Amino acid sequence: MSEYVFKLPDLGEGTVESEIGEWNIKIGDHVAEEAIIGTMMTDKAAVELSSPISGRVLSLAGEPGDMVAVGAPLVVFETDSGVVAAKPEEQPEAAVALDNHLQGAQEIKPVPIVRNGKIVTSPAIRRRAKEACVDLSSVPGSGTGGRILGSDFDQFLRSRQAGKTPASVMQATAKTTEVKVIGLRRIIAERMSEANREIPHFSYVEEIDITELESLRQHLNSAKSEKSERLTLLPFLGLALIRALREFPQCNTTYDKDRNVLLRHEAVHLGIATQTPDGLKVPVVKHAERLSIDDFAAEIRRVSDAARNNTARKEELGGSTITITSLGKLGGIASTPVINLPEVGIIGVNKAVERPVVVNGQITVRLMMNLSSSFDHRFVDGFDAAAMIQKIKGMLEHPATIFVG
Repeated sequence: MSEYVFKLPDLGEGTVESEIGEWNIKIGDHVAEEAIIGTMMTDKAAVELSSPISGRVLSLAGEPGDMVAVGAPLVVFETDSGVVAAKPEEQPEAAVALDNHLQGAQEIKPVPIVRNGKIVTSPAIRRRAKEACVDLSSVPGSGTGGRILGSDFDQFLRSRQAGKTPASVMQATAKTTEVKVIGLRRIIAERMSEANREIPHFSYVEEIDITELESLRQHLNSAKSEKSERLTLLPFLGLALIRALREFPQCNTTYDKDRNVLLRHEAVHLGIATQTPDGLKVPVVKHAERLSIDDFAAEIRRVSDAARNNTARKEELGGSTITITSLGKLGGIASTPVINLPEVGIIGVNKAVERPVVVNGQITVRLMMNLSSSFDHRFVDGFDAAAMIQKIKGMLEHPATIFVG
């Protein structure tokens, strides 16, 4: 018998440390080579790791939410394969202490989840639940703060097949549950705090009559047989924004804080703020200025779907130069969107509703929509921000101008 220390590999893009998202194994488990042992969270994605060998798990580097440096011990296996292994004394003192702690705390009682709270689990479990038509609010979690682990989900499936309901769900009461801020939610919290702390936001709201735009959209969609190919308002807004940025290039800019340099971009890499089961992500349509409206709409759908089902590549979740955010039917009257660092502007879309307005001295019903946008007041003057939104307003109210020139 010998020991094999599996160290956290380099997960790319200059990552120096990663957060433990979920363990699929526990101390004492016998693991087969290439079996998925857990998930590590980077700033851009959840990465599943597989076991490099077959063996029994002796120790783990921490719990979900803990940070592990690249090259640090992640899992220690006992193996009889003769694989060269690190000596026990080579382990850092912290890892030895953690090992001793875990050896005496292997039995964890399930913690009932709070039904009206956020369900905490990994993207892999959410995908399995969707495939198995399982409501995750019915699955008791034994992880920190009620996190649903792979073993919890497997036990639930076995209980369901046997026609039983887990006792912990039956006994769930309105208790306070601690939910550890980890993974994407931690990243979102850090970035939102940094954006509000660093950027003096200037917000500007304008109402837009999109009656003619909606008429054009419906006309174009009437010629499309596939429902998935039909246009939403978003690609029209995106094209109008791209045209406006030609006159206001200071809004298609990112700020390099370390060098104190503004990077003004010719290409428009448009971020599309997308709500996912794991939280808000911003997939990017690269070189949006090169796309026709149909190609633009298709690319918006593709990157948004990839963000929701966790198939987006790392390069598709970064590198945006300006962002559009929309809450769809929940868009409300106005909002104050937070700028997506290191950009200097974000365009927020509110809900489209029919309202009585005065046109040529007559009261009539028109389809109206507000744009609520924010800009970094350090680098974008209020006049320029307002002028750009007015430019977009003019194109959306006279949609033919979006395609002219």
